[in-house]
Amino acid sequence: MGTHLSLSTRVLQRSWHRYASAGIAVLVASLLCAVLDPYIGNQVAFVLLLPAIAFSAWYCGVIPSILAIAVTLCELAFGFIPRIHHLVIPSAPQSVAILAFLLASVSIVLMGEFRRRQHEAMRLAQGELEERVRSRTADLDVVNRNLRELSARLMQLQDDERRRIARELHDSVGQMLAALSMNLANVRSDVERLAQTAATLSDSESLVQDMSTEVRTISHLLHPPLLDEAGLSSALRWYVEGFSQRSRIQVDLDLPDGFGRLPAELETAIFRVVQECLTNIHRHSGSPVAKIRLRRKEESVRVEIEDKGRGIPFEKQQLMATSGSVGVGIRGMKERLRQLHGTVEIESDSSGTVVRVRLPIQDRPTGEPLQIADHSSPAAA
Repeated sequence: MGTHLSLSTRVLQRSWHRYASAGIAVLVASLLCAVLDPYIGNQVAFVLLLPAIAFSAWYCGVIPSILAIAVTLCELAFGFIPRIHHLVIPSAPQSVAILAFLLASVSIVLMGEFRRRQHEAMRLAQGELEERVRSRTADLDVVNRNLRELSARLMQLQDDERRRIARELHDSVGQMLAALSMNLANVRSDVERLAQTAATLSDSESLVQDMSTEVRTISHLLHPPLLDEAGLSSALRWYVEGFSQRSRIQVDLDLPDGFGRLPAELETAIFRVVQECLTNIHRHSGSPVAKIRLRRKEESVRVEIEDKGRGIPFEKQQLMATSGSVGVGIRGMKERLRQLHGTVEIESDSSGTVVRVRLPIQDRPTGEPLQIADHSSPAAA
């Protein structure tokens, strides 16, 4: 149907194409009839001329079909080869055959015109449908772009909020705990003669010291100051050392000495990826060791985190590959990397898991935060 429709459309584009096509079809059929008439007889003309009429009705339109019918009727009535000085008058059986041929031809023309109008309506409907699909696709692209921008902005706001909470914990709560510790120390020096009171104060002072250490640790884990002040290398070394002490997992950090600084958003993203991977190793893999390897080229940074644990179960890997249903941590890590045009690959089997991350180094000054365009309206702001 698609081939017929396209051929009919090409023929109907210009009027002389239609008339020429109908004429050629009738001429070819007439020549065949003239050639075969001495051998088969005049009856074969009805069989050979009907396909020409059908072709004209199917592809050329109403008027060329009517002209083709008129020409074929003349040929059937007076012969295919012109005769000089006399005309051949058809007999009664021939007249009946010609009349039947005329009725059949008219029926074919009517059916062809009906079919052509149907196809024209289908072509117009298909054009409208394609236009609607293009419009919906454009709307969907706009929605997806807005969602990506919103996701990136939420990531940035999350990092800013972590930085603010870390600073508040360090500057306010930490200072108050330090002052409370000094007050308790002064009270302890005044009541040393009271052994029971001194023991209680010693225990309280120890609790305050533990609380201060815990608050400082939480503050640094939320957003380590070294990441802004000294860069990714110092922050990773500090975090890996503390993680090894807390988790009893031996972590090998393979970091070149001249690694240097990266743009602020890249350093934050790499630190969060390492933090998420080590947390997953501690919670799920059961591996006693882990290895972190960073390499930097002119155009990209590559990070590889490997463990020797039990690996990700095959069912969960299938679920991750088909539906993309993964944990919140891995999903957030992938979204953070996608905003920076990075990629992540996860390979896992019974001998362990390897996470490979690649991030392009964009032409942005070191330490400059990620700027995301805000397309919200003034009313929403």
